[in-house]
Amino acid sequence: MDELYDLIIIGGGPAGLAAGIYGGRARLRTLVLEKSTIGGRAYTTREIVNYPGIPTTSGPDLTEKMAEHARSFGVEIKREPVKSMDVSGDVKLVNTRRHQYGAKAVIVATGTSARILGIPGERELTGQGVAYCATCDAEFFQDQHVVVVGSGDQAIEEGMFITKFASRVTVIVLHDEGVLDCNRQAAEKALHHPKMDFIWNSVLAEVCGDEQVTGVKIKNIKTDEITDYPCDGVFFFVGMIPETKWLPDDLEKDSRGWLHVNDRMETNVPGVFAAGDVRDKYLRQVSTAISDGAVAATAAERYIEDLNDIREQVEESPEPVVLGFWSPEYPGSIDAISNISSPYRVLEIDVTRKKVWADRYHISLSDSTPAAALVVDKGEVKEQLKL
Repeated sequence: MDELYDLIIIGGGPAGLAAGIYGGRARLRTLVLEKSTIGGRAYTTREIVNYPGIPTTSGPDLTEKMAEHARSFGVEIKREPVKSMDVSGDVKLVNTRRHQYGAKAVIVATGTSARILGIPGERELTGQGVAYCATCDAEFFQDQHVVVVGSGDQAIEEGMFITKFASRVTVIVLHDEGVLDCNRQAAEKALHHPKMDFIWNSVLAEVCGDEQVTGVKIKNIKTDEITDYPCDGVFFFVGMIPETKWLPDDLEKDSRGWLHVNDRMETNVPGVFAAGDVRDKYLRQVSTAISDGAVAATAAERYIEDLNDIREQVEESPEPVVLGFWSPEYPGSIDAISNISSPYRVLEIDVTRKKVWADRYHISLSDSTPAAALVVDKGEVKEQLKL
């Protein structure tokens, strides 16, 4: 292991940077690892108009300020792609191409990547006229004809951005005429935009060209007719997939790859949290990503504090200790712990506030078992006391 941190955040988008700010402010030694541009997908957003308190800004401006804010609290930010991770121990191991970092807690904030349809010619011509990011690539299509695939918010808003460069933007839409999947305001602007036109009830069947895009084949889903359509480039905006394929099997994901967390952003593995677009959530926006990052870092801070307390008060204690677990949810719980008679020091642990302690010693309280007490020596359970 090259270096040991308190907290490692994988992903440098708004969720990761917000987590870094909270981690750094809590005086945790914090590292943010980002494989690409600091700011993540938000960095490629040309205009942000719904961030509270800032009427209008750009992705680069907002995320650069976030990164600067994190660094002001001593957070290290490195551009290194993470290849694998071992989360089986108290120290989580994060492996990049050249280094192995360790941390007491990890926040996965890897976000999403563009969905690939896999139609003929798409992969072969990626970078040769096929693109997935308007902010990154629109300028390369100055005065050219571009096809946009998709009709959601991203597709329509990015399509309108492309019109600043392209001479014409044609949107391929699966639905009947006039029906778009984006918000009403964007739809109204797009439908009346002088540089945008639409091909309805259609899907893309193929991207054509040898070394460069020269056109596409469009299939009408009602007639099955396939039409050759000349163009100079194709932008795909057909949804996002979570960046979770590389994660260890220890972390539970759903069938689509999204990570599931609780309200503290905890995954099923103690000490591993998830924040931002990588998790299964209703709304994926900069504001919600930042909220996730703040919650995850705060929960990670408390997790680390509990780990340190367990080590200092229990595992490194020269004498055995009694751990008395109680909960305000159950009547008589604290009274049972207060009445413990033992020659050893008794630590009273509220499981609603010290979840890490309860998890570490496999304690689950209920109406029938409102309290529990263990004699622990050097971290090992020696006896369970009757209450």
